[in-house]
Amino acid sequence: MKSLGIARKVDSLGRIVLPAELRKLLDITDGDFVEIFVDGDHIVLAKLEEHCVFCGAITELREFESKLVCQTCVTRLTGTPSA
Repeated sequence: MKSLGIARKVDSLGRIVLPAELRKLLDITDGDFVEIFVDGDHIVLAKLEEHCVFCGAITELREFESKLVCQTCVTRLTGTPSA
């Protein structure tokens, strides 16, 4: 894991600010979601990319009850292509 030499203070609500240069480097923009992982004693943040909840595909996504499902999985689930 590479250190960027950037430190931020956690506020009273547990928030930190991601520096602009880091957001630009990782293409994180206003409104993007960030996943939080724990790896041993490290906190890992990763930009959450939209993907199918079943197979992880990132193309041909459709929303169903606030979840994203790809065309292939729609076909497999219903037995017919979705329009």
